[in-house]
Amino acid sequence: MKIEDNSGILDGVRVLDLTRMLSGPYCTMMLADHGAEVIKIESDEGDSSRANGPFRDDDPQKEWAGYFVSLNRSKKSVQLDLKTELGKLNFKKLVKTADVVVENFRPGVMERLDLNYEKLKTINPRLVYGAIRGFGDPRSGQSPYVKWPSYDVVAQAMGGIMGITGACNNSPTKVGPGVGDIFTGLMMSFGIIAALRSADSTGEGQFVDVSMYDAVLSLCERIVYQHDYEGIIPGPEGNGHPLLAPFGIFPAQDGQVAIGIVDDIFWNKLSKCMRLDKTGEDKKYSTRAKRKEYSAVINKLVANWTKTKTKNELKQILGGKIPFGPVNTIKDILEDEHISVREMIADVPHADPTKKDWRVAANPIKFSLNPTPEYKTPPKIGEHGKKYLKDVEKETENFEETKALRETFGNFATGVTIVTTVDQKGSPKGFTANSFTSVSLEPPLLLVCISKASFSLNTFKKSKSFAINILSEDQRELSGLFASKEEEKFKLAKWSAGPENLPLFENSIAHFICERQKLVDAGDHVILIGKVRQHAVFDGTPLGYLKGNYFSVNHDQALIEAANTGNSVDVGGVLLQNNQILLQENKYQKLIVPKAPTENKSKPGLYKLLENLNLKPDLHFIYAVYRDTETQNHTIFYNGTVTGAAPEGFRFFKLEEIPLDNVLLPAERSMLERYKQEFKHGTFGFYEGNETTGTVRKISNTQNKYEIKGEK
Repeated sequence: MKIEDNSGILDGVRVLDLTRMLSGPYCTMMLADHGAEVIKIESDEGDSSRANGPFRDDDPQKEWAGYFVSLNRSKKSVQLDLKTELGKLNFKKLVKTADVVVENFRPGVMERLDLNYEKLKTINPRLVYGAIRGFGDPRSGQSPYVKWPSYDVVAQAMGGIMGITGACNNSPTKVGPGVGDIFTGLMMSFGIIAALRSADSTGEGQFVDVSMYDAVLSLCERIVYQHDYEGIIPGPEGNGHPLLAPFGIFPAQDGQVAIGIVDDIFWNKLSKCMRLDKTGEDKKYSTRAKRKEYSAVINKLVANWTKTKTKNELKQILGGKIPFGPVNTIKDILEDEHISVREMIADVPHADPTKKDWRVAANPIKFSLNPTPEYKTPPKIGEHGKKYLKDVEKETENFEETKALRETFGNFATGVTIVTTVDQKGSPKGFTANSFTSVSLEPPLLLVCISKASFSLNTFKKSKSFAINILSEDQRELSGLFASKEEEKFKLAKWSAGPENLPLFENSIAHFICERQKLVDAGDHVILIGKVRQHAVFDGTPLGYLKGNYFSVNHDQALIEAANTGNSVDVGGVLLQNNQILLQENKYQKLIVPKAPTENKSKPGLYKLLENLNLKPDLHFIYAVYRDTETQNHTIFYNGTVTGAAPEGFRFFKLEEIPLDNVLLPAERSMLERYKQEFKHGTFGFYEGNETTGTVRKISNTQNKYEIKGEK
């Protein structure tokens, strides 16, 4: 089952927005609508669109212009005077934590402020810097108009759209909405997302340049190939089309409708609706070429038919059969069921909860797994300044904490962890991760890999924070528990709620409290990247993991000691067949773990012994090592499997039915008891036995102390 994430698909992206009016704010609105954290950087006067209007009757102070509300929902605001040294300093601090900077100043403004892209990328090499200009930035090609100011009407005029819009050649007409601004802003939002994807792969940001003139020309791409192919200079076509007919706006009794016929099949359907098949005119104009040749005649023919009917009558006749639609007013749009079903009119909460919410056009992009988050109230000037400036101080000032974190990262092998979080109901969730690592100190970032098969994957995708518990070598069973399909993991484990109620486990050697930064797809896993907010370190030896098995990080010392001893080393095997363990039974009915013969105390010797007994062994890895202080003998045990019938003097026992009281050596008894627990969760670790407990211990602190006393 797919679980929706309502935080937005751009959650985790931080944008510093220096733009004003329409093109830039529309760009950043697209980003904010889908979860990006957009922080408007405003002067004392604020974005000039705050004063543009219109204003509602319940706003006598004229604080909330419709122009501003529509474009700046869900954004934050920090007030900075970038002409002052303090303002520049604080802006640079914000840049260090940002993914994107967007501005729509004229060329040279940011250079004069000493805040140009080249300066900012030295602070943050991953920074994506978007610049919207009337005629582009000189970095991408210096226009002869580079110093000209520009607004939407200028871009529409120079980019070509007004030259092909209007009733005739003498009446070039501006398109109603500010498409010169809006389309440019939309193009920039695409450029930013593309550059962010590149930065994710390379770690390097870049400068993104969109010219309003260029954007409008790309919108009018048709005029270029018309001039190239036909040698013409396209002009206004009214509401028609130079290549197609019938195509355009046609009169109705109570307004107008749009009809667009391209394919012949649609002409055939329209002809039948108009009963042209009775006059033969359907065949006369049955091809696209013929309809282009007689476009004026055909458009008049269709207009004479549509004007005899109402918009609703035409909707009943043509709707769903050919490309058709009524020309809607905003009143018509608000009454249209399509708009309701598609949720294209949205409410924005008023800053004063006692007043009616604002209504705006919603974002048209729909994601199946990341629906558009609910819109938030647009900001007052500088409303969020204290919060963000306080946060950046924390990010940049504490050198000692960074130093401590560096030391912590180097304190342990970054192998076995349990990563935890809480779901929306406050229930704890977690999984074992064997791929935890530190990736950065500035900012302090850690990553872990989550299997896409993990039951808790969707919870971690939606959670804002998580904890990484670095396990000690005494926590093998805990690791196995969280690697299993046990549903009541947290009821069986010892843990407590830490910061943000994140589960922290007792006896772990370190905890990291992280704020989720990013999720990256990685084949059958997802990489979870977190920013360290708090951490703690405790004494202990980390639990290691290699080739599917857990081990003691310090067990090499025991093996070296065993190999270098002047006395003999016994080699045995903990061998399983169908969840039954093979044990040897002596004449006193005491049980012993199988061992290699005296004349060949080695792994090959153990193989040969078992094969001579018509068994087929497979020894996987070293499971245990101990020394008998009375005989000075070392014993090394392998974990493995065996197939075949139990030979004379040997028996198979179900794990849960091993008569532990009959095991001859105390350490073997303790080892087998622990083996049963580890087998339950499919996790095995390196074992050091003593005559009492046989638990896992730190070799470095127990040298010459892991002793066995008992019969041999």
